Amino acid sequence: MTDHNVRTLLPVQAMLGEGPVWIGRDAALWFVDIKSRHIHRVDPATGAARRWDAPDQVGWVLPGADGGMVAGLRTGLHRFDPADGSFAPIGRPEGDPAGNRLNDAATDGAGRIWFGTMDDAETDASGRLYRYADGAIVDSGLAPVCITNGPAIFETMLYHTDTLARTIWRATIRDDGTLGAAERFVTIEDGAGHPDGSVVDADGCLWVALWGGWGVRRYDPAGVLMGRVDLPASNITKIAFGGDDLRTAFATSARKGLDAAALAAQPEAGNVFAFDPGVTGLAVTPVALA
Repeated sequence: MTDHNVRTLLPVQAMLGEGPVWIGRDAALWFVDIKSRHIHRVDPATGAARRWDAPDQVGWVLPGADGGMVAGLRTGLHRFDPADGSFAPIGRPEGDPAGNRLNDAATDGAGRIWFGTMDDAETDASGRLYRYADGAIVDSGLAPVCITNGPAIFETMLYHTDTLARTIWRATIRDDGTLGAAERFVTIEDGAGHPDGSVVDADGCLWVALWGGWGVRRYDPAGVLMGRVDLPASNITKIAFGGDDLRTAFATSARKGLDAAALAAQPEAGNVFAFDPGVTGLAVTPVALA
């Protein structure tokens, strides 16, 4: 059995930790707590951590090619300035229902953002996947679902998750940013948890965080399960590869939905974990801002 050296990086006890991203230019891990409306930054080398308050639920932050940051708030895309904690609107998906919020995101090699929305009440199939490029937000054309999740990209392949259906889909990204036909990649079996955020490693394999599944799985490009890493919290939300060599994995987790008994049984719930995945990750392409 592989020893992944699982350890706690930051005992933050997030209500809904999400969106971990390694930003190489400042050698730090960034992530959010959606429900607490917080943006976090932690330096794994020193343990130094900082937190910013967001004006609304914040699903993710990503680095901008201009040296700034982009944040996905419930109200749309914003420029985020860590120096003064300010947020400046960029745009929002036209026609997206008022009850929706932004949930998860990734960039492709061209610096486009692929991000999803979801029904904040988790009941209606009103969530869609969008693309931000050249200053415009465009519907990807994929079928709406209740909880969009895990956009992950390897070269020209985009993976997209329908969390409640426990199914991950994939589609080819064409040169103009439109998508080819979606095909089912994998469905998580009943009782194993729900697929949450995902990320692709340098070998083109997909790592899927499992909400209610106590860990993450790794699938090869054919959808064959290759391995699993167990983690000390039930609701794992997403991982990111980081460190100087991109060979450390960082995982966010959540306390949301856990009653007092569950929290007592898993005191690490909501914390950020680190482990050795045994593979190399991919650097995040900064957002190409208009």
